[in-house]
Amino acid sequence: MKASSFSLESAVITKQQREQVSRAVSILNAGGVVAFPTETVYGLGADATNIKAVSDIYRIKQRPMNHPLIVHIADFSYLHEWAQAIPDSALKLATQFWPGPLTLILKRNRRVSDVVTGGQDTVGVRVPSHPIALALLRSLGQGKALAAPSANRFGRISPTTAAHVQKELGAEVNMILDGGSCTVGLESTIVSFVGDNPKVLRPGGITLAELESVFGASISMMHRTDSSTTRVPGSLPSHYAPTTPLKLCATEQLWQYAQKLTSQQLKTMVITWSTIQRPLQQNEYLQHCSMPNDPESYGRELYAILHQLDQVGFDYLLVEMVPDHSSWLAIEDRLQRASHHTI
Repeated sequence: MKASSFSLESAVITKQQREQVSRAVSILNAGGVVAFPTETVYGLGADATNIKAVSDIYRIKQRPMNHPLIVHIADFSYLHEWAQAIPDSALKLATQFWPGPLTLILKRNRRVSDVVTGGQDTVGVRVPSHPIALALLRSLGQGKALAAPSANRFGRISPTTAAHVQKELGAEVNMILDGGSCTVGLESTIVSFVGDNPKVLRPGGITLAELESVFGASISMMHRTDSSTTRVPGSLPSHYAPTTPLKLCATEQLWQYAQKLTSQQLKTMVITWSTIQRPLQQNEYLQHCSMPNDPESYGRELYAILHQLDQVGFDYLLVEMVPDHSSWLAIEDRLQRASHHTI
């Protein structure tokens, strides 16, 4: 998955969208909470300098107060207002990938509230590349930024459309800015600069290969079972989960397991990406969904498909394991976490 391309032309929004952004700014400056589109997923934003407004995010999401939020800024030039002691390697990544789906974990500036950082001395910062998100951030005023996690209940499927936000959070949000479907569809890559060497704490919209091409060297990655002293969004064993039990299955065992479930009269949706022959016929207990076989397209569609299937009433979502390749890391990470309770 590559960073979303950005240019001044792509930042142009319609008159109606400008009016909606203006209304959203008024709500945010009055201490409200607004859902807004980014290239990754929809965010649930509040003025990062308003402790009460940020606290409302935790309440709406039912999110633990020690689980930090990401600060979204309008431009690279604002980074020093939120972080300090920024290493050159972090600046190098920001220069290359901002605006885009990259979050940097840095030592926080003293102005950043404990409510934003979950009580840690670090802060996550990024510049989104969605034109509406950028227009919103640029209109907030000097020294302002948005603290924003994904706009869904804690641990559930992230939203990639305004309709997803409306269905899950509804009237609890003061406003939902509709910016269409997210172009990346998976959360940002999180890279920590705490310690001697940078480390990927969450794979996402920027691939490992893209990061390493900038560094000119390999970069380590935290495994799901590793413990980290730095808490970051989406790092719990169970996350991004539908209410329908989701189980991952190796390609060679997939249909055998599907037959086992359907023989117990469990309504099962089999989700595949490969062209493996389907030996079972669809029936009242078995349905089949094909996903794209390239990671960029798969990632863009994943959450939308899970939202859709979660409403149908299946007993199981049986998902084919994705390829063991670095370009699929973010998708594999989300599916493993989504299936954690089922395992």
